[in-house]
Amino acid sequence: MLSKKLHSCRFDANDICRISSALTKILNVTAKRQVHDSSFDTSHELLQTDSGPVVPSRPLPLIIQKMDYPSRFAPPKQAWIESLGTIEDEKLGTIDLHPEIFGTYPRIDILHRNIVWQRNYKRISHAKTKSRAEVQGGGRKPWPQKGLGRARHGSIRSPIWVGGGRALGPRGPKSYFYMLPRHMRVLGLRTALSCKFAQNDLHIVDSLEIPSDDPAFIEELLDTRFWGFSALFVDDTDIMPRNISLALSKVPQFNLMPVYGLNVYSMLKHETLVLTLAALEKIQQKILHQMHKTSLDRSFKNERVRY
Repeated sequence: MLSKKLHSCRFDANDICRISSALTKILNVTAKRQVHDSSFDTSHELLQTDSGPVVPSRPLPLIIQKMDYPSRFAPPKQAWIESLGTIEDEKLGTIDLHPEIFGTYPRIDILHRNIVWQRNYKRISHAKTKSRAEVQGGGRKPWPQKGLGRARHGSIRSPIWVGGGRALGPRGPKSYFYMLPRHMRVLGLRTALSCKFAQNDLHIVDSLEIPSDDPAFIEELLDTRFWGFSALFVDDTDIMPRNISLALSKVPQFNLMPVYGLNVYSMLKHETLVLTLAALEKIQQKILHQMHKTSLDRSFKNERVRY
């Protein structure tokens, strides 16, 4: 039908010129839009246009939206992905953070219980006093039982004598080890991460690679970006990059930590928390697994279950 209508229409020279000019404008606009969209492409291939090759001006922003166990009641939190390659703040993109981990209500009592537990579970008291059996001397009766008008005593090393033993003194070494319930430890990590995120003290970086092992570089970087006076850098493995390991070894207020050692006390001790993308993924994976698991975790496999 359309072809019949076109054949039935009669075009003069002016109509053909107007149609050709309109098509030329449409092609030019389309080419400009393609060049503009390709400037955000991560590939470095040259785009051929009428005016010549065009090099992309900047890379595509990195947007990570993958998330396990998505929440039905709260939208995800968003954070910038930064780089440690330059002193100035360089944004590489954004990443979605799980709201149940980085949007938890700040339970100060849970943080306090975690801090008390971490300070006490490795504490061992070596205080020890001697009993009356361990004090030297006092083998004989100091005076007869009767006849002298004195009080009755059997040994000068009795606890009521000066220089005697102690009846109920400490008998070290004594361990103060105890385990905080698992759900309180997980909630403590969630609360600490949420507090750091809410106070803008949590930063996500692509990696811990820095161009120099000079401590002045990392100090100037934190000073320029206003990251505070102390920082904790966390990666997914305990094999850290060489430059940042040498740089932070000479600065006592900056520390490196693998993700399996992350704890509430260390996060609150440092002003700024810096996580790599790999460490962030592993932290979210481990915490979400503990929050949503349904199987019973037994510490002793050979333990007999009694009903």
